[in-house]
Amino acid sequence: MLESIAGAAMDMSAARFSVEYSMAVTKKVMDTQELAAQELLEMLPAAPSMGQYIDVYA
Repeated sequence: MLESIAGAAMDMSAARFSVEYSMAVTKKVMDTQELAAQELLEMLPAAPSMGQYIDVYA
């Protein structure tokens, strides 16, 4: 009986470690993607001012 309790405790500990590791990796990936998105937004050209491309002769 003690072996089954010890085995269950080890399994729970391994499962907890696995979940924590997965969450840490996911957070790191999200941070990396956020930085990449910010860099892409900085590369976009500025929007033209209002009225610059209005066809007044139509």
